[in-house]
Amino acid sequence: MGPGPSDVSPGVLSAMAAPTVGHLDPYFLRIMDETQKMLRQVFQTKNPLTLAVSGTGSAGMETCVANLIEPGDRMIIGVNGVFGGRMVDVAGRVGAEVHKIERPFGEVFSADEIRQALRQHRSKVVGLVHAETSTGALQPLEEISKVVHDAGAMLLVDCVTSLGGLPVKIDEWQIDAAYSGTQKCLSCPPGLAPVTFSDRAITAMESRKTKVSSWYLDMSMVRNYWSNSSRAYHHTAPINMNFGLHQALREVLEEGLEARFARHRDNHLALRAGLEALGLAYAVEESIRLPMLNAVLIPQGVDDKAVRGQLLNEFGIEIGGGLGPMAGKTWRIGLMGEACTKRNVITFLGALERCLIANGYRPQPGAGVAAANGVFA
Repeated sequence: MGPGPSDVSPGVLSAMAAPTVGHLDPYFLRIMDETQKMLRQVFQTKNPLTLAVSGTGSAGMETCVANLIEPGDRMIIGVNGVFGGRMVDVAGRVGAEVHKIERPFGEVFSADEIRQALRQHRSKVVGLVHAETSTGALQPLEEISKVVHDAGAMLLVDCVTSLGGLPVKIDEWQIDAAYSGTQKCLSCPPGLAPVTFSDRAITAMESRKTKVSSWYLDMSMVRNYWSNSSRAYHHTAPINMNFGLHQALREVLEEGLEARFARHRDNHLALRAGLEALGLAYAVEESIRLPMLNAVLIPQGVDDKAVRGQLLNEFGIEIGGGLGPMAGKTWRIGLMGEACTKRNVITFLGALERCLIANGYRPQPGAGVAAANGVFA
């Protein structure tokens, strides 16, 4: 129940245990085609260039940045957490002229802030994190997308934590490029990075004057391997990881996107009620809270590591500590994919109460579980 990786379903683990086949085996090529089709459904897009990059979510970030940016291109990046900062580093490494706009950890950007930044620094790409895993904050995108396109720029979005747990409407929001990871709300082990590119992004890539800085992540070559018309060999795909993602996506779509979003929201609301009954406060405002990553303030006098250690060693429950300026000040409690269950919420609240009491904190006995059960009822 931390910030990821999340629990993995038995079905996904079973799929990954299937016999390994060749990367050009007809069966595997069919798996690739079906995976692309399902990824488009989960991304809510018709983008032809939608695939799973061989690498974790950070490889997805580097894929999007490296393919859209050439040396000297201007890029505006919103930094309100660890992963916005990582995008700045990646963009700098591929030669972008980076202009950071910053908000304190736990806050988000307004459309006006993006508009002002674009007036000051006319840019090719604007990069934002949809669901900032380090803070638990959700970045609204729809109005910002219009601002970005009105300025002639492209919008690149980090959807690592949001995909499969929140609506990610690539086409409706006119997002030009997005990336995610398998290990969060998709509940597949880490190792693949779903990405999708709009027609506008493809045009920009095809108009490049320089080669993509990374051979391995160059979409002009990788896309040919994922194309059912060419299948040009590029690199040996992680076969069994793709088996796992294929099954994970099947399970997402069998549940239904709206039902899955509702499950994440409902379990979040029950957890919130329980945490507040124990006297804990959230680190971000209610209107921008992520349902799958709950960042709460550690009560004064309570030892961060002691509580997390007791949760893990005594109850077998893992949660995350804070990052950056939130280190030692917040806990990050994940309700992602397979781990997002009523049972986990109730079990966690009971265990947390025990750990808080052991640390000298005195919540009302049973208040957290009772409050959560009230929401479930």
